[in-house]
Amino acid sequence: MITDIINYLGFDGNCEQAFKFYEKALEGKITGFFRYKDAPGDYQHSPEAAERVMHVTLQVGDKFIQGGDAPMGMHKGHSGYCINIVTDNNEDADRFFAALAEGGTINMPISETFWAHRFGMLIDKFGVPWMVNHPKPMQ
Repeated sequence: MITDIINYLGFDGNCEQAFKFYEKALEGKITGFFRYKDAPGDYQHSPEAAERVMHVTLQVGDKFIQGGDAPMGMHKGHSGYCINIVTDNNEDADRFFAALAEGGTINMPISETFWAHRFGMLIDKFGVPWMVNHPKPMQ
């Protein structure tokens, strides 16, 4: 039985900076943080990887986003997906969109659409694609 499905973001050495940014932008709290050097037992990593993030969890309300720095040389970038933030009011949608867009690229400015009171798309300063959505009731 599946108990949850959580977005897991991979980075190439800048996971810590990204999650500190998300913690502030999404008004969440980092609840778990582990570096490669913190791994127990005989887990092998290169000296260059010691300070990279092996795993981090960000809690936003009752939702979670997780991530880590990929093993050295294995990160392939961010493409083919978007993290979708769903809000229940325009003010939150606008606030989260503005916070995530800081230093990033807006692909579609947040505005009303036929399916949403507010909808916008952006790529944040770490290259992660996001959508922010305050949906209208389904007909």
